[in-house]
Amino acid sequence: MIHSMTAFARSEKSTDAITAAVEIRSYNSRHLDIALRMPHGYDSLESQIRALISGSIARGRLEIKLYVKDDTEQSGGFEVNEKRALAYYKALTSLKELLKTNDQIPLEMIARSNDVIRPAEEEQDLEAQWPVIRECFQEAIADLKQMRLKEGDFLARDLKHRIDVIQKSITLIEAESDNLLLQYQKRLKERISALTKGIIEIDQARIAQEAAFLADRSDISEEIIRVGSHVQQFLELMNAPESAGRKLNFLLQEFNREFNTMGAKIGNADISHRIVSVKAELEKIREQVQNVE
Repeated sequence: MIHSMTAFARSEKSTDAITAAVEIRSYNSRHLDIALRMPHGYDSLESQIRALISGSIARGRLEIKLYVKDDTEQSGGFEVNEKRALAYYKALTSLKELLKTNDQIPLEMIARSNDVIRPAEEEQDLEAQWPVIRECFQEAIADLKQMRLKEGDFLARDLKHRIDVIQKSITLIEAESDNLLLQYQKRLKERISALTKGIIEIDQARIAQEAAFLADRSDISEEIIRVGSHVQQFLELMNAPESAGRKLNFLLQEFNREFNTMGAKIGNADISHRIVSVKAELEKIREQVQNVE
């Protein structure tokens, strides 16, 4: 199945102790690239979170944010930074003496100073919180994969349409290349007649020999067979259960190699134009495959 790498998912879980929320944004990437942002004190969960993700997603840049709110009665406490409060008070006292003023130093002035009163740092019980966080991640990952699959369906329909166009073009190219020998014979006769103006009698055997040589050099039957095989592999990969983006991208390189060889061999203008059209379709497919997981 085709999965897009572009998606978004959010999940939130609550208990009496905490509320956890996870946001995942997914973008194109050649590899699995995880950018994880977590609250202070939760870094030790990183390896477990990465294992959850890498076990479900093969490719893409994932920007992930974890939010955790402590809902217990003990949360939300504050503490005084005694050293900073005393230092700030001493500084204000020195300023008071310098200015020779009797103004009182209000408590709120000291309290408003940065970091004098700050949220109390509480050690989190990560072992107790992990089941909730894990469930939140599992739900967000499942939703992300569902959205990737839905977007992938749109990609698959477009890719299938373009592969159908290429298959029809291959059939036409094969049919048009079957009579190259007769085309070369006719072309050689016309050229020789134009050059000699009919004065010299044309050696039909030599014409047939030269035409056969040119037709052999222009034979693209092997390339057509290989392209047909690539088409079948491409369709099989699109329907395979595992991630197919890298393999599809490799096959597109093989497609281009075969059609470049055809273009270099063939001397027929109509076939050359058809090959150019096919390569334009391959470029559109390449752009779409960049978004396939």
